[in-house]
Amino acid sequence: MSDQQYLAWPFFEPRHRELAPALERWAREHLGGAHGADVDAQCRELVRHLGAAGWLRHAVAGRNWGGAADLLDIRALCLIRETLARHDGLADFAFAMQGLGSGAISLDGSAAQKQRYLPRVAAGEAIAAFALSEPEAGSDVAAMGCHARIEPGHAVLDGEKTWISNGGIADFYVVFARTGEAGTRGTRDISAFIVDADMPGLQIAERIDVIAPHPLARLRFEGCRIPLSQCLGEPGQGFKLAMRTLDVFRTSVAAAALGFARRALDEALARARSRPMFGQMLADLQLTQAKLAQMATTIDSAALLTYRAAWQRDQGQPVTREAAMAKMVATEGAQQVIDAAVQIWGGQGVVSGHPVERLYREIRALRIYEGATEVQQLIIARELLKEAAAGEGVS
Repeated sequence: MSDQQYLAWPFFEPRHRELAPALERWAREHLGGAHGADVDAQCRELVRHLGAAGWLRHAVAGRNWGGAADLLDIRALCLIRETLARHDGLADFAFAMQGLGSGAISLDGSAAQKQRYLPRVAAGEAIAAFALSEPEAGSDVAAMGCHARIEPGHAVLDGEKTWISNGGIADFYVVFARTGEAGTRGTRDISAFIVDADMPGLQIAERIDVIAPHPLARLRFEGCRIPLSQCLGEPGQGFKLAMRTLDVFRTSVAAAALGFARRALDEALARARSRPMFGQMLADLQLTQAKLAQMATTIDSAALLTYRAAWQRDQGQPVTREAAMAKMVATEGAQQVIDAAVQIWGGQGVVSGHPVERLYREIRALRIYEGATEVQQLIIARELLKEAAAGEGVS
């Protein structure tokens, strides 16, 4: 019963108001069933279904490359992620990783690279992955140790990446590696490469199990030799490309959190209205009403920040601060909303497989990946201080 009145907000255009209900109808028909033990197979199947239905066209840029538009429509990305997350967390993951994994190609790939990869991503025929984090370089990208040695016509990769979503099932990885001297710090000598999954020297070193199951792995590169034609963007500009990619998709993480939170509110409302308690319904108790009011207010606050950031990005405006605010408020708020829903459901809310129990596991990772909440706070403060310093310079 999730309320979609927010589609009337001025952030949206007619195409967005058509997209969301269409996806809602599709999701009701195709999503929501229980996933089996083979999460890899389920994820592959979801990618195929999303591609066949045309939804993955919104995850890539360029009509010539299978995209729905020549530029990524961030509001569309957010609406899709919110809707999918409300119905099925793994479906949201499958969609999001197609976008994030191929995002750097959409933003800065050559025509040949776009032609080779993006149409297959949009059709659900190739699974993408984004390989930035390392065992000792997660939030601190400057500590990156994975190294690419440049030789005539080739780059040779050595090192590890970890927490790589779609690791183990991806057909290709966008890998960020240091191309300067090995063992150095900083971001100026980081480059990006497209590495096909079947390249010799690329190994799946470990599969990682997390509380909300999805394909995740640690990668190892040992003398992985790739053509220089697989270098993505300008050499040494990989850090900037990674940050541009995250700036695009960080707002969509907030949208996924919204989807989880809206589903939790739906579940809480259903429980409150149907559960007898002390001779009345649970919904009649003022404590319950106060909790529901706080949940709804938290969701709307996060939605305003999320779609403001998406709208600004679609207008071509910088959104580093706004995207960080949206991601922080939406994910932290969704955690609070889902926790309240579990409380309203009581004992049933912690039974394995119950909708609010699944949401409780799904939301936790969103407060960490694509920049933990603490990192978002640093980004927001840095942008504020930068603006303040610029203002003093003007005066």
